[in-house]
Amino acid sequence: MFRKIKRLLGGFSPLSKKELVKLGARIGYNFHNYGIIDEGHCFLLTVGDNVTLATASRILLHDASTKKTLGYSKIGRVEIGSNVFIGSGAIILPNVKIGSNVIIGAGSVVAKDISSDSVVVGNPCRVIGTYTDYMQKNYELFNIAPKFDTFVTKKTKKERQEEFEKMKNGGIGFDL
Repeated sequence: MFRKIKRLLGGFSPLSKKELVKLGARIGYNFHNYGIIDEGHCFLLTVGDNVTLATASRILLHDASTKKTLGYSKIGRVEIGSNVFIGSGAIILPNVKIGSNVIIGAGSVVAKDISSDSVVVGNPCRVIGTYTDYMQKNYELFNIAPKFDTFVTKKTKKERQEEFEKMKNGGIGFDL
């Protein structure tokens, strides 16, 4: 009900996997959606396993720039492999294939295919490395960086203050 009211007021709310599948999307297991997906053309979307769409990310399956002139919108499939993270504010345009083991950085615009084992950033996005190298660097960092074992929404005020103090000199930590 909240989602329907929000949409009526012009806001957006992420659709659940169940809602997306009902609209025709093909989605694997362990899918987390915090973004916005083009509802009208969900049947053109295929998503693999272990995929996360971060907050404010978007998947577009149509382009209405041609509608007034041609009377038709362009449409295109979007195919996303497995083990893919799409960062906050990223936009995936129609007619794009994203391979498996891919990280798309926050704010990136994906207008062309992305091969497997890639890390991409920017507008338009460009490959900056491999997924394998990125994860290896983070495994090494994980062994020396501070770790915080309470899930973010469960942290006490004291835990938040301790985390702030440990992180105030800069650097990276890892949160559950």
